[in-house]
Amino acid sequence: MSQLNERARDQLYTRCARAISHAGREAESLFLARLALLLFEQIGDEKICEEAIAAALRALPAPSLSA
Repeated sequence: MSQLNERARDQLYTRCARAISHAGREAESLFLARLALLLFEQIGDEKICEEAIAAALRALPAPSLSA
């Protein structure tokens, strides 16, 4: 599986953060769950998707006042 370069990762992070803001607090969880499902379908490997879920949970940063 290929990796994103730093520039692409930063751009996608920014687009995702803006999309979450656009969805609003009431729908942000639904948006993120739908996005994850669409990406999981693109990956097509259940084990890799489960490992990504576990890695994301382990590496979850503490909330920041600047966010």
